[in-house]
Amino acid sequence: MTSTDALIDSRYAWTRLAIALVICTIGGIGMWSVVVALPAVQAEFGVDRGIATLPYTLLMTGYALGGVLMGRFADRKGVAITIGGGAMFLGAGYILSGLSTSIWQFMLAHGVLIAFLGSSSTFGPLMADISFWFNKRRGVAVAVCASGNYLAGTIWPPVVQHFIETVGWRTTHIAIGIFCVMAMLPLAWFLRRRPPAHAPAATRARGAAPALVLGLSPTTVQALMAMAGFACCVAMATPQVHIVAYCGDLGYGARAGAVMLSLMLGFGIVSRLACGFIADRIGGMQTLLLSSFLQALALALYALFDGLAQLYVISAMFGLFQGGLIPSYAIVVREIFPPREAAVRVGTVLMATMMGMSIGGWMAGALFDLTGNYGAAFLTGLAWNVLNFAICAMLYTRHRRERLAGAPA
Repeated sequence: MTSTDALIDSRYAWTRLAIALVICTIGGIGMWSVVVALPAVQAEFGVDRGIATLPYTLLMTGYALGGVLMGRFADRKGVAITIGGGAMFLGAGYILSGLSTSIWQFMLAHGVLIAFLGSSSTFGPLMADISFWFNKRRGVAVAVCASGNYLAGTIWPPVVQHFIETVGWRTTHIAIGIFCVMAMLPLAWFLRRRPPAHAPAATRARGAAPALVLGLSPTTVQALMAMAGFACCVAMATPQVHIVAYCGDLGYGARAGAVMLSLMLGFGIVSRLACGFIADRIGGMQTLLLSSFLQALALALYALFDGLAQLYVISAMFGLFQGGLIPSYAIVVREIFPPREAAVRVGTVLMATMMGMSIGGWMAGALFDLTGNYGAAFLTGLAWNVLNFAICAMLYTRHRRERLAGAPA
């Protein structure tokens, strides 16, 4: 056992997790500020709702692709250098977006600098890194780390909305950029230690081709998990991306929408932590299936009710129900695939989820422009959630059958 291996599940591992959580919370602003700024940016540039949503679409696309790139870079150079570089790009992106003179400049600053080269360094790479510092409490550790972007969604929306109302969205974006650089660079320095050596991969049966996973080829299972992740996040995007604008359209005001978003993501943190504990006890596959069902239930409620008090309650329920989905994918990957493949496979599934958020956010805006309300958007999201549940149920059935077949008689 190396000295680094001895640090697994140690006090150092928990300290590292705490630092990773803070970095993820700061860097996660890239996912949420654009949602809060959507009404102000739409009014500034005089575009319709679908076009105003495109910065979010490009941001999530960049976030998805950047996660894979940053993950590979972190494997080679270490997570500290990756986050340090990401902080610089994140700061530059916010400053340039605050100085943009067209929606297209604003869009490119978000997609390329803020997302692809900036915020993406603070999510997937940190989750992959922290998973190698824990064995006994890996589910909880991954869930805590994944909670960073929801903690960002809880803290940042009301703060950003306050400063947009007081100093304007341009000054707010420039200030965010400066803050991210000053806060993230010192924190990245504490993550210089490289993670323990990866556990050896499972031995392939009879030295043949890659072993089947859940009775299917690894590539097929990977594709199914990516499809499930894409579908669940298309569904997830409508409330998360459009709740501020939705409340404005209903006459409740952008501030009420920002509070709902904060409430939604605050309960999402509770959900992620709870799902980490649940996954350590019943397994990631069962936790994923449960979260999928509950998210569908909350989406159905959005389609049925639109009163102010009702939306506050439903937003809290939505956060509580869907928050465990993303970390569950990472936990499932660690359960069913060889450890040495975990980083690239987690990154691929997370890329699919981010692409789902990207397409889902745009789709909901386009459906709003087409119909004049969000009813069709919520129903479409529910349909995608049904697809997600069907895939998860099929994988769960195969997983359960495989475990029962391997159980002693």
